[in-house]
Amino acid sequence: MNDTPYLRRIRSFVRREGRLTPGQQRAMEALFPRFGIETGEQLLNLEAVFGRHAPRILEIGFGNGESLAEIAKNHPQNDYIGIEVHRPGVGQLLMRIEEMGLSNVRVMCGDAVDILEQQIPDESLDALYLFFPDPWHKKRHHKRRQVQPAWAQLVHRKLKTGGTLHMATDWQHYAEQMLDVLSNLEGFRNLSTSGDYVPKPDYRPETRFERRGRGLGHGVWDLLFEKLPPKTSSESLLDL
Repeated sequence: MNDTPYLRRIRSFVRREGRLTPGQQRAMEALFPRFGIETGEQLLNLEAVFGRHAPRILEIGFGNGESLAEIAKNHPQNDYIGIEVHRPGVGQLLMRIEEMGLSNVRVMCGDAVDILEQQIPDESLDALYLFFPDPWHKKRHHKRRQVQPAWAQLVHRKLKTGGTLHMATDWQHYAEQMLDVLSNLEGFRNLSTSGDYVPKPDYRPETRFERRGRGLGHGVWDLLFEKLPPKTSSESLLDL
């Protein structure tokens, strides 16, 4: 008998979602079988999922799918997987996929940490996006924030060498936490020339929400980190 106590993982989301609109419901029923990936406990064969070999990018928490659909349209040479826990957002992205005629997007509905751990192969992603995650701005809720050392280590495992982690937030304190977590994790290199934040990359669209925030004087911080190759034995000895 295993006497180790069960520790409940603190989740970075709370399921609060309204009803699906008729269009979203139709998309879930008609389009998810084609563009969706069911959650489970077996590793995915991503080449089989997309039917080709191409750069593979995953976005966690795509919201209504506005940015992800725009990125996928502008970069048809890449394949994209979007993960969102709220079904209305999943239905909305499926509708965009159909309207825009996209073939390089697949959608998953579930807990991103579980999906990364159980279904995404190690060293299989060219990039991972985390755009405007819930900031959990109250201090007592900071433990719920997605970007924690254990999460960053999990992302590191899933990225290929040279792959990138791109995060963006409009909460300065969360940006500072992101910077601290990634800067103190071995195996990542900050691509900022100033050692902190980067200008918004051209491939990330500016959403209506972001434009509204800028109009109100809110800042936005983008962070871009690259996965470094493993250290050689001689490099490891030099660190001793």
